[in-house]
Amino acid sequence: MDFLRWLFDAKLEFAGGGFLLWREVIGNLFGLASALGGMRRKIWAWPVGIIGNALLFTVFIGSIFGSADHVNLLGQAGRQIMFIAVSIYGWYRWNQTRTSSGHDGGAPMGDAVTPRWASVKTRWLLVVAMVAGTGILTPVFRALGSYEPVWADAWIFMGSLLATYGMAKGWVEFWLIWVVVDLVGVPLLFSAGYYASAFMYIFYGAFTLIGFFVWWRYRHNADAAQLSVETTFPDITVSRNESKL
Repeated sequence: MDFLRWLFDAKLEFAGGGFLLWREVIGNLFGLASALGGMRRKIWAWPVGIIGNALLFTVFIGSIFGSADHVNLLGQAGRQIMFIAVSIYGWYRWNQTRTSSGHDGGAPMGDAVTPRWASVKTRWLLVVAMVAGTGILTPVFRALGSYEPVWADAWIFMGSLLATYGMAKGWVEFWLIWVVVDLVGVPLLFSAGYYASAFMYIFYGAFTLIGFFVWWRYRHNADAAQLSVETTFPDITVSRNESKL
């Protein structure tokens, strides 16, 4: 109980009265560790991320958890709950994939997912869902008293939902969704006074681009290797495809 009391009250104070909540700093560090694990396709990325989500939820609903100096960002808080729910799904899905490693096209041994491109139809659905979801959630968050500009809060929520789902599915494009989330999230968090999260979003922006190229390179190399096998052993490839019919 003493540790929890310290965790909720601890602040990193600066000259002039400014401060950062240690909960916000620690929660973002867990988020960073989760992102690193995701880039390496390690299943521990999911439970580590859930811990960070739980901490950050208490930060963005400041009026409930004793942070009255901070405004409420309902989209940011709501997305932590969404993260936890989708992370449980991703955790389960990656665990299934790892169990089937080396069999029927499963992920390589030790990896929890095989990166792949989303279909063109799926990409369009993601764009439509992003725009439509933001439009629907904006008046809802505004009615609940979220911080202006509310559309930015709604945009971050929808982008986070789609990116986390895309990570669970193993789509390479999920990294790019995080980029568009960060472009809106950084100025919103700075204006709302969540400086630790804002600086972490800047770092995330660069990190997500690196993650995209890591997954893209893996997919590119895998496709090149498959093409080489099909070119060298066409009879074996045809036989394998026929066995799946």
